[in-house]
Amino acid sequence: MAVRRPKPRRREPSTSKVISCTQEECPSILPPITIVCEPWVNTAWRRPRQTRKLNLYLPAPPPFSQKRANQWRRWSEDVIPSLLVPYLSYIQQTSVLRYTNAPGEAQQDLAVCQAGCRTRSITVACVHFDALKEINIITCPCFPVPLQLLRRGLFLCAPLVPLLAVDLRVLEFVRLLFVRQAPNQTAWCDAVETFLDGMGYKLSCKNNLRRRFGNTFHWYRVLSILARNHISSIIADVWRGQARIPLIDQPSEYLRSRCLLCFGGNTCHEADARSIPDIIVCIDACFTQKCSTNPRSASSIDPPNPTPTFFLSNDDVKAMEDFVNSCRGERCRTRASRAQEEEDRYEEGMRVPVSVLNGCGESFVAADEKREKASTRFFTDTGLMALLCRHDRVLWLANLTSAGEKQHYALALLDQLFKHIPPQMTVGLLYDIGCQLERSCRKWNLLDDNTLSRLSFAVAVFHAYGHQWPCQIIYHPRKREGFGLSDGEGCERLWSSLKQLIPSLRVSGFHQRLFVLDVQIRHLDTKSIQGYGHWLHWRWLHCQIKKNVALDGLQDLDVNEDILRAEWKAQIAHPTRPIPRQSKNKAAEVITTILALEKTLDAHETSVRELEMQLYVGAVANVVEFNLQLADARSRRAKIADTLRRRKATLGPQGQADFMTMKNDIFLTIRLNARTVKTRIRDRLRQRKFELERLERLYRATVNEHKLRLNTQYSIKRREPAILKLVSTYNGLCTQLQSLIRQWRAPPSAIPPHLIARDGIFLLDVDDEIWQDIGLDDEGMHPPAWLSDEATRSGIHLQLELDRCIEEETRLRRERSVMQEWMLAEWEAVQTALRDPANDLVMPFHLKARTEELLCICVIWRNKVREIPCACPVESWAARDQDDDDDESVGVVDECDKDGDPAYSEVGDDELMDAIEEVALADEYRYQDEDLIDDVEDSFMPSSPTKSTPKKRRCI
Repeated sequence: MAVRRPKPRRREPSTSKVISCTQEECPSILPPITIVCEPWVNTAWRRPRQTRKLNLYLPAPPPFSQKRANQWRRWSEDVIPSLLVPYLSYIQQTSVLRYTNAPGEAQQDLAVCQAGCRTRSITVACVHFDALKEINIITCPCFPVPLQLLRRGLFLCAPLVPLLAVDLRVLEFVRLLFVRQAPNQTAWCDAVETFLDGMGYKLSCKNNLRRRFGNTFHWYRVLSILARNHISSIIADVWRGQARIPLIDQPSEYLRSRCLLCFGGNTCHEADARSIPDIIVCIDACFTQKCSTNPRSASSIDPPNPTPTFFLSNDDVKAMEDFVNSCRGERCRTRASRAQEEEDRYEEGMRVPVSVLNGCGESFVAADEKREKASTRFFTDTGLMALLCRHDRVLWLANLTSAGEKQHYALALLDQLFKHIPPQMTVGLLYDIGCQLERSCRKWNLLDDNTLSRLSFAVAVFHAYGHQWPCQIIYHPRKREGFGLSDGEGCERLWSSLKQLIPSLRVSGFHQRLFVLDVQIRHLDTKSIQGYGHWLHWRWLHCQIKKNVALDGLQDLDVNEDILRAEWKAQIAHPTRPIPRQSKNKAAEVITTILALEKTLDAHETSVRELEMQLYVGAVANVVEFNLQLADARSRRAKIADTLRRRKATLGPQGQADFMTMKNDIFLTIRLNARTVKTRIRDRLRQRKFELERLERLYRATVNEHKLRLNTQYSIKRREPAILKLVSTYNGLCTQLQSLIRQWRAPPSAIPPHLIARDGIFLLDVDDEIWQDIGLDDEGMHPPAWLSDEATRSGIHLQLELDRCIEEETRLRRERSVMQEWMLAEWEAVQTALRDPANDLVMPFHLKARTEELLCICVIWRNKVREIPCACPVESWAARDQDDDDDESVGVVDECDKDGDPAYSEVGDDELMDAIEEVALADEYRYQDEDLIDDVEDSFMPSSPTKSTPKKRRCI
């Protein structure tokens, strides 16, 4: 290492112990390094460079990571557990931070501890909303600093000797703010410092608040999370003790806390609903939630937090990855033999042939595990994968570290789910590449037979366009039994809710990144539990509207239901049959290619003649450039002619005869062209929608990205006329085919293909005409009704729509019953915990607060789900008080009357219902105008319980 500095003076050998000691005597001293001292080099100095080597022992720097780990351990093991009960007590004394402070004890102001402990004086700067103060604290082991500051309504920045403390109300405000906008502690601290500076308050050094506020805020959030979990654990212990059915037949306590509508009921599997999965979940990955690699190449990571997390452990993910790799040990040899196979077939347990699955794998980006979606060179964590229920509640998350969307992440999430559900519970899975995941699970035995029998695969609605049409018939949730009206796009809504965290988490520590994501998910849980009633209400209305439309359409068509179901089975069997052996169709493929080459050659011949005519008449501005253009056109014509000649040479006598027959048949030629154009239209539309999806996922609008977005939008818009022109060309060819059929110049069994409507062509809905190849291939002499009869085709679509609506209606009725069962069980658990004599003076306050929260939620839920009938007889919304002097038993009230309307006149607990009515009266301003419900458009339906209802502005 070259160090430029003046030549040092000659000194006597030093007898310092630091220099004379060896590395064995001082293990903390680094090995000797060589420092090269050289004089300043300039152009006038022509002598050779002279250097001097000095061997020095430099002391090792203090291990900063070890110091941070020790501090983290002191926070997690000592400070936070000791503050849990005092924090709950302070919340009680200040009525949830309503008042400024709670009275402290007199000993904290004494200079000498009465117990004779050794005391210490500490000066702490305190940050309030309107002031910046300094206080002196006399601390001792009997009254440590964290406890004294907490009793003053302050939270410290360091566990032992804090120099800064922040008001709890300030921290609570920041906590609520940073889950509703992008967290930016630097901007917040700068604004506070500027605000206090204008009031005459000034910190001693620059950026003092910013450096310490982050630590204070982080551990305050940890304390608040553990405090709420402590209260929930008390209620859960009581609920576990009064469970009505064995715990082995119920989902785990963790799942019951994640989603009450999916896992909160008393029954998990009904005998009359075998085709409907008990729960519906979705899986998807997001590659925008990345974390950059440490620029200093640090190998250590920040310590973990003592709070529960929704993320799978790295050991579980790694174990699943090793298991998948071991199951695919013979992968290379199997792939080598696959190339020799020529016959399309069904793989074991699959309903779609291999050719269709390969087509889905090639067209869908997520199916290609080798495609690099996030560079592992610049990012240590490349993304997230989430498992959500159909109510958009996060069940588990997996941290991605690979460049692509590998299947072992999804399998690890599913394995975790099946560990927490009873053995008889069934699951419906919606995944963008559900067909590929099921294929891998069955081919490589990644899941056992019992698990596969309880798991139904489907693809998400929004990404179904990326699959082949036979795959959509089998895996689309609107075509597959049991999925109702679930769309499987809950993960996309989750990524939209978390996109505000992308900039800050891009440079965050590993465990800090997971902690911030957990905090944001808990905030979404709080919003969704209040929106359950509204979500069920609008889902029920949406289901009833679609059901009535389907019933009216079927009544107008007047087609027998049994005929429609038989035709639908025939329609499924036709496109999902394996393609015949390739050798049988080889001649037909060559003939098709030759016809296409002939049309291309005719186009080039026309182009060459036009250029030669321009040269002949002298209408050429630049002869040199024109000759080059003409030579290029003649060269392309020669290449195509040579290719055509070689292809014709491969045809045998029978092929030559078939070629002449097809060439002279105008109908077959036009039909071939129409099918080619339609295939091109499908590819263009699919490519356009993939580009729009990537465009919608841009999360920041910097200058360069804004320009890129505008260019992408312009490029997509520019290609729309080309797609519309292809649609016009296809419709023109279809018109010619219809004319030939009317003129009896087509085969007897020919069917006129359907035209493609220009309106809605870019939506790519599953029932659009773009997916159907009616009249474009060879069928039998008597085409089936699902192919030729318009009434039958419309009836099949309406019947499937009606089936999905009935399934959704059944699920909503069951979820409405589960909601009431959960409220009843939760209320009984809270009331039992309140009567527990073991509770101290602090817990009744928080349990009563939980009671008031349940009352408010109960009012909202009851008003919203009033029109949804119960799936089974359920008790009232609350249980009867068991402490009454009389021995009257709790009556079961059947809320499912003949008209399907719940009867709310008879309830078990009059005292509770009075309390509910009081809460409803206090919050009457929220529901006093029923016109707010009528003002909402009928087409509006919240996709997630966290979405609020749009309300119209009122003019005053």
